[in-house]
Amino acid sequence: MSGQFLTHLKNRVPSFTPAELEEVMAAFSMKKVKKKQFIIQPEFVAKYRNYVLEGAFRAYVIDEKGEDHTIQLAIEDWWISDYNSYVFQQPATMFVVALEDSTILQIDYESEKRLKAVNHKYETLFRIMAERSAAYQQRRVIANLTQSAEERYTLFLEKYPQMVLRVPQYALASYLGMTTEFLSRIRNNKLKKKG
Repeated sequence: MSGQFLTHLKNRVPSFTPAELEEVMAAFSMKKVKKKQFIIQPEFVAKYRNYVLEGAFRAYVIDEKGEDHTIQLAIEDWWISDYNSYVFQQPATMFVVALEDSTILQIDYESEKRLKAVNHKYETLFRIMAERSAAYQQRRVIANLTQSAEERYTLFLEKYPQMVLRVPQYALASYLGMTTEFLSRIRNNKLKKKG
């Protein structure tokens, strides 16, 4: 399938045997997604957990005023879904859309459940992913509560420089909890300081 995905799995669970890796990879199917195509929409159950092989995605919600709020971004080697919908198999509340032509690997809920039932290492893989995701979300909430907009942008830029180059400014601003205009101002100030 993909060397990148194989490496990703081995990094999460180094004790995987070649046969186990093959079994995990066989549970995933590859899907091509066009730019602006939705892979999850509200009201529909999120059937898949999605690993990004190529491309970029944005998960967002729309509030009662019609404003959207970016919940998650993903590029290569990241996962994306509406996890509340996927885990509990209930209607989604988020949109997940491709920001570029993309390729994803998908595992459906039932296949994941079967894998976890047959081998504790598969259970470990998905537990590690859930723990990492929970830790990341917690760091994000704390940053939003304790850091200025400029600090949040600076830290994001340091940690995810590729993401900053790939994601449209409106999506990045929304993700960081600021207006596009404010993000432009921060970027311009940074450029002036460099110059």
